[in-house]
Amino acid sequence: MIALHSCISLLLTGLYLFLVVYFIKGWARLKRPKPYTGVFHTKVTVLIAARNEEKGISKTIDDLLAQDYPKELTEIIIVDDHSTDRTAEIISGYAGRGVKLLRLNEDKPLNSYKKKAIATAIGLSNGELMVATDADCRMGNRWLSSVVGYYENNELVMISSPVAYFEEKSLFEYMQTLEFSYLIGIGAAFIGNKRASTCNGANLAYRKDVFHEVGGFRGIDELASGDDELLLQKVAVRYPGRIGFLKEREAIVYTHAKHTFKQFLQQRRRWASKSTHYKDKRIVALAVAIWLFNLSLVVNAGLGFYDIFFFKLFALQFLLKYLFEAAFLLPITSFFKRSGLVALLILLIPVHVLYFVYIGLIGNTRKYEWKGRVVR
Repeated sequence: MIALHSCISLLLTGLYLFLVVYFIKGWARLKRPKPYTGVFHTKVTVLIAARNEEKGISKTIDDLLAQDYPKELTEIIIVDDHSTDRTAEIISGYAGRGVKLLRLNEDKPLNSYKKKAIATAIGLSNGELMVATDADCRMGNRWLSSVVGYYENNELVMISSPVAYFEEKSLFEYMQTLEFSYLIGIGAAFIGNKRASTCNGANLAYRKDVFHEVGGFRGIDELASGDDELLLQKVAVRYPGRIGFLKEREAIVYTHAKHTFKQFLQQRRRWASKSTHYKDKRIVALAVAIWLFNLSLVVNAGLGFYDIFFFKLFALQFLLKYLFEAAFLLPITSFFKRSGLVALLILLIPVHVLYFVYIGLIGNTRKYEWKGRVVR
């Protein structure tokens, strides 16, 4: 029995390490884009769905208005999702500067108000390229021109761009920044390997005609989350080689880590809730394999209290996981100019293993809270 258990643990470890090597190669295959030297001609619509964002939305709007992309080619649409604070009032204050405010007015309960908000904005937009971000994000003044320049230089229908946490105030938030860099790196690596599977909706661009061509959010609109990854997967089926990741620092969008562990768990449960709806079941199988690998770490650590052999097995798994993940994270954190965060990996791994196993168990079985609503 011990021999069988060891074989399974080592098999899962080997599979996970193979995946990390696959991610390392995928990230390395992504090249920095050539600078755009032409004259822009793409009409762009920046989309934001906002709910109760009065604390920071003015900073986001100011960043959007400060973009160096031609104003005559830029449309900004912000959809207020039934905010109960001053969000709509703040947005309307920018009407004179060309910011359009739409208000959701749904009389029937929905499970995904955000998808409804985005689809409504797209239906009323004038742009060719939809560029989605979030109401609590910050960006430099060359963000939009970087995205559009990449779009015009390449025959792409969808572009995933980097997102990073910033302005951390605690060790917990710094650890989230490192883990989030890992997740962004995985999405980029899949695209680098021509297997687009994951992305982040805080920095996602796609052609409007392609959005309509794949049916928009039809078929995934019952989920509260998934306006990014599930849409990307629909596009990837139709255009498998025409999704890009913009490996450019000026294209980074910045947002904040969660301040409390409760908020963090709610966010991760929301992200996990869409995993079983992935159309590519190979990705689901890989996610299950990664979960089983992490579960084996927990099991072996626990059995180590009864038999030192299992602790040695756990130590071997932990060491290999640490070395391979550090090799993956170093170039990614270097891209974000946050290489020092890799020093936290030794602390992050135990926490990540435990919460990952926990989220895998409950992510698709319970409702969760998001923006003051209980959804699934």
